[in-house]
Amino acid sequence: MSRRYNSTEAAPAATNPKISAIVDQISQLTLLETADLVSSLKTRLNIPDLPVGGFAAAPAGPAAAPVEEEEAAPAAAEKTLFTVKLQSFEAGSKPKVIKEIKNLLGLSLVDSKKFVESAPKLMKESVPKDEAEKILATMKELGAVVVIE
Repeated sequence: MSRRYNSTEAAPAATNPKISAIVDQISQLTLLETADLVSSLKTRLNIPDLPVGGFAAAPAGPAAAPVEEEEAAPAAAEKTLFTVKLQSFEAGSKPKVIKEIKNLLGLSLVDSKKFVESAPKLMKESVPKDEAEKILATMKELGAVVVIE
């Protein structure tokens, strides 16, 4: 047991001190600060968001299309995948909307509250039509205004 412990202790010493300092700083961040860091890195490095629920299915459509139909494939992709956006909500239904956002997006309660309060806000991207309509119906029942684009 101690041998394994010693081997893991030796690994950080061999890494670049600059990297170690960055890792130490990141490990001291709160959850919200970490989320801000991730979004900032995605923006700065032009990293696209991967759709939740399997990114392999989305690229397969345009990649599988013949070269001649290259222009028709993006139009078909736009019609099958939608963006769901929370526009607004009724003040009285705010707790229900926060709870549903928490369940849908897998956020913490605090993050869900901040998400709802910052409406209008993008909920999900690259969502199939049936799932988008289901989200729309659920949110509408709770008193939220959701738009599918």
